[in-house]
Amino acid sequence: MKGSHSLLATSVAFNAVSALAGALAPRQSSIPTVSVQGNAFFAGGNRFYIRGIDYQPGGSSQLADPIADATGCQRDIPEFQKLGINAVRVYSVDNSVNHDTCMNALAAAGIYLILDVNSPLYSLNREDPAPSYNPTYLQSVFATIDAFANYPNTLAFFSGNEVINETTASTVTAPYIKAVTRDMKQYIGDRSYRKIPVGYSAADVTTNRYETAEYMNCGTDDERSDFFAFNDYSWCDPSSYQVSGWDQKVALFSNYSLPIFLSEYGCNTNTRSFQEVASLYGDQMTPVYSGGLVYEYSQESNDYGLVTISGSSVSERPDFSALETAFKNTPMPSGDGGYKQNGAISQCPSQSSTWLPGSDSLPAMPAGAVQYLNQGAGAGPGLKGNNGDGSQNAGGASSATATVGSGAVTATGTAGSASSTSSKGAAASMRAPEMSVAPFVCGLVVVLSSMIGASLL
Repeated sequence: MKGSHSLLATSVAFNAVSALAGALAPRQSSIPTVSVQGNAFFAGGNRFYIRGIDYQPGGSSQLADPIADATGCQRDIPEFQKLGINAVRVYSVDNSVNHDTCMNALAAAGIYLILDVNSPLYSLNREDPAPSYNPTYLQSVFATIDAFANYPNTLAFFSGNEVINETTASTVTAPYIKAVTRDMKQYIGDRSYRKIPVGYSAADVTTNRYETAEYMNCGTDDERSDFFAFNDYSWCDPSSYQVSGWDQKVALFSNYSLPIFLSEYGCNTNTRSFQEVASLYGDQMTPVYSGGLVYEYSQESNDYGLVTISGSSVSERPDFSALETAFKNTPMPSGDGGYKQNGAISQCPSQSSTWLPGSDSLPAMPAGAVQYLNQGAGAGPGLKGNNGDGSQNAGGASSATATVGSGAVTATGTAGSASSTSSKGAAASMRAPEMSVAPFVCGLVVVLSSMIGASLL
């Protein structure tokens, strides 16, 4: 395990390149956007596999937006590049601030963002979902979309994470999760953003995992997810494709028509050697799965960290080296991986002792939220919210059942026309954000600091 890498090298690199800043003209980002084709992702005409990590330094106990932290990005991107990843998942962001510097630096490093749109104050209430599905909640969700939709390296949005858990009672939230997915897709379309994939991150619960997947892929196109992901800790080293049960999951999802990936993986019951990486990107799984995200980058109380962060320094833990080796020994698959270009829409699951939704109907978008489709969401409330109240009891919940196809896109708005009340909001134009001088210099710093850091070891 290597020692700490301080920001001294980054500071030196900034001094070395600062004289170049004035000569650098803004330019468009060259990173291709990612889209869905059949049961796979594609970027620039090529099959795209997610090879990433979950990234939320501080965890839920010290919640902060890592994509708004330019210094943290400068510290961490060299580590991302060393691992060779192409994506990070972030669970909560501040939708009231600007994210240009970090997003552009990530793009310069070839790294995409997969983003959860919820936060502790703005989310569905698993215990009582109906009141929490309200205009205040959707305004925050839509403001998060506004904040990230114009970055070409925004890969996907999660409408929820493990809202449905091991309890049967939690399955009553499914129509509300699906309604949020529908509303997000409609907002993206009506605001004339590019078609950014929207899906759900499920818990790996045997009694309802497949029912959840079916439910998110049944019904009309406006309400169906664009992909399905789940958190999977069933492969605990030493193990195998068969012992872990991954072979059975692949068989179960073999006819599923949406892209599937692991939104979290990396059991830490025993020493992690990440043997599952070879299978995840091997020819047994690529016809069905599109990669996954290792949990997690920073060491928190649950002991899954690849690195330990201390202020401006980062120290690699043994799991970092193990994952680095696993990735190096497992090249990205070539060709299309045997994906299915066309597949059947799932049948909605029937009500059972483990699945409570008794019909395929969804709640209609709350009346107070419909205005955002035309006018834009406005300024986001951020992580602290308005007076810290959050949304779950804000009132104005949906009082009607949606008609079939009600989420169809009408493209009544113009992206950015009313999506932010100040420059602190998202990128405001329809074109991909330009690589400004500062982020471009940041990209150079990432490279130079890595080189200088290496020379100091």
